[in-house]
Amino acid sequence: MDIKNLAEGKKVYFASDNHLGAPNFKESLPREKRFVAWLDHIKKDAAAIFLMGDLFDFWFEYKKVVPKGFTRTLGKLAELSDAGIQIHYFVGNHDLWMNGYFEEELNIPVYHKPMQFVINNTSFFIGHGDGLGPGDTGFKLMKKVFVNPVSKWFFRWLHPDLGVKLAQYLSVNNKVISGDADANFLGEDKEWLIQYAKRKLETQHYDYFVFGHRHLPMKIELNSNSTYINLGDWIKYYTYAVFDGNELVLNKLETTL
Repeated sequence: MDIKNLAEGKKVYFASDNHLGAPNFKESLPREKRFVAWLDHIKKDAAAIFLMGDLFDFWFEYKKVVPKGFTRTLGKLAELSDAGIQIHYFVGNHDLWMNGYFEEELNIPVYHKPMQFVINNTSFFIGHGDGLGPGDTGFKLMKKVFVNPVSKWFFRWLHPDLGVKLAQYLSVNNKVISGDADANFLGEDKEWLIQYAKRKLETQHYDYFVFGHRHLPMKIELNSNSTYINLGDWIKYYTYAVFDGNELVLNKLETTL
C-alpha cells in the first residue's frame, strides 16, 4: 500500500489504544471527547490517519447490530472520510470482530494483519502488534479461541445485551485481555515487538515499524536506518505519532484540546 506523495504541508497521523467504553461510559466519555477534539484539530493538515487498533474496548458486529455508543467518534470519522481524508483501521485484540461496518458505513478500510506502506518514499511496517514476536503467549492462545468460527458463531447467538456485558466484564477484569499483565517496559532484549521488528529487518528493510498494543510510548533505534515506535495509548499517555513526509515523531496531546 502506498501514499506516494504528500502535498506540501500535509501530514500522516497515527494513534492507538483508546479503549473507548472502558471501564464504563461515564469515565470513557471525557477521553472520547478529547480524541474527537484531536481529530477535529488535525483535519486541517491530515492527508491520512492510521487508527492502530483497540479504538473500542469491545466491538462485535452482529448481522444487524453493532455496539451502542461512540456516536461522537463515529460521526467525526464519517466527516473526515467524507472530506477525502484517508483513514486506515487496524483491528486490535479488543476490536478484532469487525466485519464490514467500517467499510460500508464510513468508507474506511479495515486490516486484520500488519501491512506494508510506502509514504513519500519512506517504508513503514504497520500493525496493532498483538500476537507478534516470541512473547505475548497468553493472548496468542486466547486469540485462537476468539477468531475460531465456531466460537464466533456461538457468541453471535447470545443476546447482544448479554454478550456485550460479558465481553466488557472480561475485557476490564482479565489481565491477559486488558493488557495489564505486563504493562511495563521489559527492556529491549525482552520486548517482543522489538525482537519481531529486528527479525523482519533480517530479510527486508523498513524505515519505521509502528505498533500499538503495549500501551507504552516508545521510540527505539533498531539500527542506523530503522526505528521502532510504539504509540502508547489514550488512557494514560495521550500520545500519537505524526509523519511530515521526512520524519516520524512521537507527540503528546496538548492539554488545551
